[in-house]
Amino acid sequence: MKSKSFSLIIRNKIKNYSNTIIPDSDKSISIRSFIFGCIALNISRVKNVLESEDVFATIKCLKRLNFKILKINKGDYKIFGKGLGSAFCKNNITLNFENSGTAARLISGLISTTPNLKVKLKGDNSLSKRNMSTLINLLSRFGATFYPRNKSFFPLTLVSSSIPIGINYKAGVSAQLKSACLIAGLNSYGKTLILETHASRDHSEKIVAKNRKVIKIKKDKNGLSKIEILGKKNLFAINHRVPGDPSNSAFFTALTLLKKNSKLKIKNVCLNPRRIGFYRLLKRSGAKIKFKNKKILNNELVGDIHVLSSNLKPLVSKSKEFSTMVDEFPILFVIASLIPGTSIFNGIGDLVNKESNRILEMKKILKKINVNCEYRFNQLKVKGLKKINSKNKKIIVPNLNDHRICMSTAILSLLTGINSEIRNFETVRTSSPSFLKIIKFLGAKYEIKKK
Repeated sequence: MKSKSFSLIIRNKIKNYSNTIIPDSDKSISIRSFIFGCIALNISRVKNVLESEDVFATIKCLKRLNFKILKINKGDYKIFGKGLGSAFCKNNITLNFENSGTAARLISGLISTTPNLKVKLKGDNSLSKRNMSTLINLLSRFGATFYPRNKSFFPLTLVSSSIPIGINYKAGVSAQLKSACLIAGLNSYGKTLILETHASRDHSEKIVAKNRKVIKIKKDKNGLSKIEILGKKNLFAINHRVPGDPSNSAFFTALTLLKKNSKLKIKNVCLNPRRIGFYRLLKRSGAKIKFKNKKILNNELVGDIHVLSSNLKPLVSKSKEFSTMVDEFPILFVIASLIPGTSIFNGIGDLVNKESNRILEMKKILKKINVNCEYRFNQLKVKGLKKINSKNKKIIVPNLNDHRICMSTAILSLLTGINSEIRNFETVRTSSPSFLKIIKFLGAKYEIKKK
C-alpha cells in the first residue's frame, strides 16, 4: 500500500551523541534476491529483506508474472523458484514498477528473453521521467521489441524475443543495465559476454557466482570484470541474509562526521568494495571512519562502520569512482557545502537521470544557504562555507519523488538548524523506511505535517 503523503519540518540542530544503530537492509541485494530466486530451481530463503516500497513493488510485479513468494516473518521470505523462462501471464497485463528503476530494468531483462510475453511497463511520475533508451537498445539486441517505436519513456509495451541469442555487451556505470543483460543472457541461447568499462555494483554476479557452469568471471589488472554467461543452464536456489545498506548508512555517517563531539557505530553493513567509494573519498579528506568485525557472508563482505566527528578537507572525487558512490552524491554535496574551500566532483553527468536531476535540485537547495555551485563539463564545484548563517533562511523542497534529496536536506537542516520543509517525505520509504526512526533515536527533533 502506498504511503500517505506528508511533509517533514525541521527547525533545530541535533545535539551531539554517541550511539549504535542497525541500518535498513540493502535494497539492491533485496530486489536481486527475489528476482534470482524466482528464476532459480527449488525454494529460496532470504532473511532480513528490506521491506520498503521499492521492494514491495518488485514482489508485486513478480507475482503478476505468476511467481510464488511467501512471507514467513518480518523480513523473512520463501521464493518458490520455477527455473529459467518460467514467467507467464496474459497478454497486455501491466507491471507497475512504481519508483523502482532497479526493478524496472532487471525485470524487463527477465521478460525480454522469456518467449511469448507481451507486457505493459509503467512507473510513477518520477520513474516515467527517466530515459529508458539505453535499456531499450540493450534488450532489443536480444530480440525484444518495445512499443511505441521511438519512445524512450514509460509507459511502454515490451514484446519478448521468440528465439533469444546471447550478445556481447560493454557495461558502463549502470549496474542495473549490466544486471539486466546478465538476466536476459541466462535464458538466451549460446554465450553472453559482458565486458566492464567501469567497476559498477556486482551484487548480481555475486548471487549467481556459485553456479560455476553458468557464469565465469575474470578480472583484468584494473579490477574490471569479463563476465561470461552460458545460457539455458539452471540456477541453484538462494539461502542468505541481506546485510545493511551502505548507501543509507552514508547519511548517518555524514551527520556524525560534521556534528562535533559525536560518534556512531553502524552494525552489519555491506562493505562490498564497489559500494564504499563514499567512505574512501571521505577518509582521503580526513574522516575518522573505520571498518571493523569484517566477514564474508553469502559472497559479500559485511562489517561494522565506526565513525567519529572529524575536521574535513575539501573533497575531490574521480570520474572512475562515480559508480561506487552513485547514490551518495546528494549527501556528498551537503558535506562539501559545510567544509571551507572548494570541493570538486568529476564525471557525475548521469545524476541528471536519477529520480530527479540531482545536480540541478541540489544546486537549488544549496543556493538557499548561500553556497555557490558551478556545474560545467560533467564536473560540479561546491564552494563550501566556514559558517552557515541560519537566520531568516528556509529551505522548501517540492515534491520531487527523490528519496536521496529528501534525506540529504534533512541532514543539512539537522547540522545547521536551518528551517526546512521537505514535502512528500514519504518517498523516503521507497528505500529507507527506518530513516526517521533512526534520526529520532540519535536525538533529532522534527514535525510531520500531513496532507
